[in-house]
Amino acid sequence: MPDLPLADRMQHIDASGIRKVFDLAARLEDPINLSIGQPDFDVPDVCKERAIAAIREGVNRYTVTQGEAALREALAERLRAEFGACDAPVLVTSGVSGGLLLAFLATINPGDEVLVPDPYFVMYKHLVGLLGGVPVFVDTYPDFRLRREALEAAVTDRTRLLLLNSPANPTGAVMTPAELEAAVEVARRHDLLIVSDEIYDAYAYDGPAPSPWPMYDRVLLLRGFSKTFAMTGWRLGWAVGPEPIVSAMTTLQQYTFVCAPSPFQQAALAALETDPSPYIKAFRRRRDLVYEGLKERFSVARPGGAFYIFPKAPGGSGTAFVERAIEAGVLVIPGGVFSERDTHFRLAYTADEETIARGLEVLNRLADDA
Repeated sequence: MPDLPLADRMQHIDASGIRKVFDLAARLEDPINLSIGQPDFDVPDVCKERAIAAIREGVNRYTVTQGEAALREALAERLRAEFGACDAPVLVTSGVSGGLLLAFLATINPGDEVLVPDPYFVMYKHLVGLLGGVPVFVDTYPDFRLRREALEAAVTDRTRLLLLNSPANPTGAVMTPAELEAAVEVARRHDLLIVSDEIYDAYAYDGPAPSPWPMYDRVLLLRGFSKTFAMTGWRLGWAVGPEPIVSAMTTLQQYTFVCAPSPFQQAALAALETDPSPYIKAFRRRRDLVYEGLKERFSVARPGGAFYIFPKAPGGSGTAFVERAIEAGVLVIPGGVFSERDTHFRLAYTADEETIARGLEVLNRLADDA
């Protein structure tokens, strides 16, 4: 059979880093899995019951493209409670990933440059490239702080967008108010749109994570339910921002996702009435366990949020260290998947404390042997 034709855009996607990890892991019978970026608790029962009731009541058809009015109003009210005001339109999306795709489709032309702090969530680079955009990486090593000078130096006359993610995947870094003010100042000076991916906003362990939303009128805010309420498979997020952009995203959603899943929009209303603080408290304990357990043998920054830590790999190669870790039965992800460097690795502390402790013991032993 002759080769089947693939679009040129497929050349912009490289899944080899993660694929290699899972190819190696396939040989393991019972690995210590510290690689998965999803909570290990289940969806709250009240949300399950609301979803089940909605399905049984026939809430299984399309909603309006922008999402149920009651949910959009509840989200706007949440913003008003947090920031004091919200007069911007809200769009319910099929996950924050769906929101990112719609946002990039609506705002990026071929050749446009997008500022991406490095390390970064793996999807950013590939989505920008798929649309013909150019990701411009702003180095934040070694402490994962976004510096005004580095950001300003990366701006050109082709720069259109600044992408922020705080709390961050893969580093767990939370932007300080000063960092955020500097980033907003750069964006304002150059008339850049800020896309603020705040999917981990609830997972801020040392005080609330500041947001650029109230600071600048060109901010598209993306949040979701997947991490806070363990709804990763329910694909539910939301966007709020400048009317022309949200309107364009809504039009694009009509011709792509159509709408977010209707029964789960009902469940989201229940989620907004629940208190996730017990889960957040548990993850704070895990953050402390992981950091304290690694800091003696690894060069590592203490994460302020999310549920990841990004240590420097002994020996200098993230891929080589991860291969050794997998051979020893611990699944972690090489840093080159999330960065233009391959010097670190990502550990997700989304397992119980006993499993985490076992994994730390193995990783420290490997560090001693490096």
